[in-house]
Amino acid sequence: MKELKLDVTLTTEKKQKPSFDNLEFGKYFTDHMFIWNYTEGKGWHDPRIVPYQPITLDPAATVFHYGQTVFEGLKAYLTKDEQVLLFRPDENMKRFNRSNDRLCMPKLDEEGALSALKQLIQIERDWIPSAEGTSLYIRPFMIATEAFLGVHPAKTYQFMIILSPVGAYYKEGLNPVKIAVESEFVRAVAGGTGNAKTAGNYAASLKASEIAEQNGYSQVLWLDGKENQYIEEVGSMNVFFKINGEVITPELNGSILEGITRKSVIELLNYMDIPVVERKISIHEIQQAYQDGVLEEAFGSGTAAVISPIGELLWNNEKMLINNGEIGSVSKQVYDTLTGIQNGVKEDPFGWSVRL
Repeated sequence: MKELKLDVTLTTEKKQKPSFDNLEFGKYFTDHMFIWNYTEGKGWHDPRIVPYQPITLDPAATVFHYGQTVFEGLKAYLTKDEQVLLFRPDENMKRFNRSNDRLCMPKLDEEGALSALKQLIQIERDWIPSAEGTSLYIRPFMIATEAFLGVHPAKTYQFMIILSPVGAYYKEGLNPVKIAVESEFVRAVAGGTGNAKTAGNYAASLKASEIAEQNGYSQVLWLDGKENQYIEEVGSMNVFFKINGEVITPELNGSILEGITRKSVIELLNYMDIPVVERKISIHEIQQAYQDGVLEEAFGSGTAAVISPIGELLWNNEKMLINNGEIGSVSKQVYDTLTGIQNGVKEDPFGWSVRL
């Protein structure tokens, strides 16, 4: 990979690091960040690593008024022999550009962005925690910066990368979470922006998530926006169900985010000879499987949580307790294998890990 030539300005006042033994997710940020400008007709220019700092934008910047922004999420892991590993970062950059295309934003130079990401991580290497379940979360994002009040794609943008040492995404850790099935609100519809990683999708999910949390549930499970019966995804995860020995995950339909962990889980299950299928699945089918005693496991997958077992579903005031509220064998096997590959303690037969 060709290394991106960039300017580096190191901070003169390093932050005090938090205790890596009890990290909250997304609360702490490292000493430096990466910024890359884009101007229509000029292309990408002025790549630089600078001290972590506020950004200044015109009040009329397009991102504030018309929501032109996309982001990604990936992690860096520190192995027992002090090596730094990334997990399928090329897939994140490909998805970033798919999101860019949907939001009419300029295509990112994927190799250049990956090179910048690696250089930034090397500078912030001592921010990578090593305790079990911890990692350095990487947030690349792009915003439209042109100052103009008009509904059209902006002509100027900034691509940035910030880093955050993190622990478990859910306070439950690997203990099963409780999920409420959402029947009133809709996150996305086919033809919309549901398969792009853009801020508006997450803003649309906040109300339902707030209500679910008030009732003791960690997240909501979204149903399709047309018939309000087909399962799509959990707020921050794709979702899998093990029914009568077969693992089922909703097929990609234009309103479901194409998760990189989701893709990895499917490839891993195939490698393990565990039956897995992508297809439409309704909440009624889940309810029937539960009543028939063949709903064996459920779990979510995503960069933040990796694998999160689901111990209870709430739908139409019926509580479905899955596997006695305990983690299932397939969920545990997938979690152990994925995290083992990510942390460099298990063999990686797929070539997913990228060593810095």
